[in-house]
Amino acid sequence: MSDAVLEFLGAAGTVTGSRFLIQSEQSQVLVDAGMFQGLKRYRVQNWEPFPIDPSTIDAIVLTHAHVDHSGYLPALAKQGFTGPVYCTNRTMELCKVLLPDAAHLQEEEARYANRKGFSKHKPALALYTTADANAVLELFEPVSFGERHEVAPGIAVTFHIAGHILGSSSAEVEVNGRNGPRRILVSGDLGRGDHPLLRPPVPPPDADIVLLETTYGDRVHPDPEPEIERLCEAIRESASRGGMVLIPAFAVDRTEVVLLLLQDLMLSERIPRLPIYADSPMALRVLDIYRQANADGDLDLRQLDRPLPFSAGNDVHECRTPEESKSLSELTYPSIIISASGMATGGRVLHHLARLLPDNRNTIILSGFQAAGTRGRLLADGKRTVKLLGQHVPVRATVVAMESLSVHADADDLVSWVGSMSKPPEIVYTVHGEPEGSDAMCERLAAELDLVAVRPHQRERVLIG
Repeated sequence: MSDAVLEFLGAAGTVTGSRFLIQSEQSQVLVDAGMFQGLKRYRVQNWEPFPIDPSTIDAIVLTHAHVDHSGYLPALAKQGFTGPVYCTNRTMELCKVLLPDAAHLQEEEARYANRKGFSKHKPALALYTTADANAVLELFEPVSFGERHEVAPGIAVTFHIAGHILGSSSAEVEVNGRNGPRRILVSGDLGRGDHPLLRPPVPPPDADIVLLETTYGDRVHPDPEPEIERLCEAIRESASRGGMVLIPAFAVDRTEVVLLLLQDLMLSERIPRLPIYADSPMALRVLDIYRQANADGDLDLRQLDRPLPFSAGNDVHECRTPEESKSLSELTYPSIIISASGMATGGRVLHHLARLLPDNRNTIILSGFQAAGTRGRLLADGKRTVKLLGQHVPVRATVVAMESLSVHADADDLVSWVGSMSKPPEIVYTVHGEPEGSDAMCERLAAELDLVAVRPHQRERVLIG
């Protein structure tokens, strides 16, 4: 029997494009199929031919629904992948929202670019279509947390609660190697112990090899209270100036967290009671899934002692149609708009930014991690102009970046999670992080836990055993 091999096809030296290929003598399984986002040198990789023939992949294992982990699935199906996609039930439900929406956004942006003529590609094209997204959704097969399932000959997977978004998991992959069974633990994106909606990640099972996400590998989340007070001050000041507050927020989980926080701040009278406009069809469909999960008592959801502020009411207005979204441009009174995408890479939020950024009465609140190369990162870094919809727009609005709203584990959380394994792994590969974060985590794991830790390179192949 030949050795099993692990190949890093994404999220190596970058915080996007998670794709890990496990090859045994019998099977090929891909863990995650994420889109590359952010810097152009990463985004162009979405258009390159996949390193192996997608039709030869026996199965795909999906840790969670975020597009940097799931968004390349329709492209793989378009190129010939026909195998099953295994994930938790809520990951499947969320992907039913996210993947067609990602395709629709690409189609809309291509049409807009062609109409306005600002793309250098003639014509501008979408990476995949809504039909491609719907086709790959037919391949999904949900698996419960804690249930061991053989996904391909000689390869089995067990999903464990990761506490990052609804349905998110760490994938324990068992592979038949030359010298017997080997266990690879792919962390996926890990959540925080104090997430207001989700239970914390469960202790990791023992594994020979760990792939550890390092989004915050070199940072510890700040005490949230100073940031929350800064948020309150910014909202109060913007309202007193007659301005508006725009919160670019990820449609999955972040919108829910922001709504819960705003509800608590208004009830405690730390901010004025302003109308809130949730302007993202995708986020609103995700809200429905969270509502259902709460009603069903999902294992990874906390039992809250207060109602979820996830339905339209006196303060929350849902903008589902394009007409309802466009009507927000006529608002003349202080209010709060929550719109996707969270890093301002696409979606309705671009039109709101183009209108609100030039006015110094307004406030933009960035609600979490902003990847290098995104408009959100440019705003967080204090850029005075950003390019939106083919035009350069001045930044005169107040910009507030809030890292405490991130739903990623920080460096201390990551070290604790690995350190809680009852048996040390043989090696930890630090992935899904910028080089500085991944390298810093390697140093901490070596110094504090005496582990062998390595940041892999893109397309690097390593033996599993």
